[in-house]
Amino acid sequence: MSAFVIDAFEFCRSNGQREGVTPVAEMSRLNKDCADQSGQICWSVTGGTSKHGYPSMTLSVAGTVQLMCQRCLAPFAYEIDSSTVLMLGKDDEQADEIEALLDDESIDTIVGSRNCDIRDLIEDESLLALPQSPKHEACPDNKLLDALKGAKPSPFAGLKDLGGTE
Repeated sequence: MSAFVIDAFEFCRSNGQREGVTPVAEMSRLNKDCADQSGQICWSVTGGTSKHGYPSMTLSVAGTVQLMCQRCLAPFAYEIDSSTVLMLGKDDEQADEIEALLDDESIDTIVGSRNCDIRDLIEDESLLALPQSPKHEACPDNKLLDALKGAKPSPFAGLKDLGGTE
């Protein structure tokens, strides 16, 4: 059995803890959203029991990935720093019940597994931490962008030359 595959219920019951560092290059779904495969994700997973008595895991991810700016199309470093609480249900029905009982958008409820690969959870949380439309705070070189803006004349520019006679 892989070091990343756990019995999620036993992990929570025994207050298990794992942490590590995973290169972005080893995360196939995450590196598809990145400008390159450089960087790494530091992660930790801690098991426990919620105040309602349900198994829960706290998952944290942090690291720097290279994203492509949607404004200037240049790569830039983006800091991921995210943490979530996952409640575990035995099946879809129990997961839905837990979600309805908690009624808390900040807590995710998933179906637990006796063969849970925490690499999938780490990658999921990393993906969820990415911005929907990545952009620099301020693009470093706007010459190309400015040239594109100035290259296309206004569709109303020709109207000023029509000048009517009354």
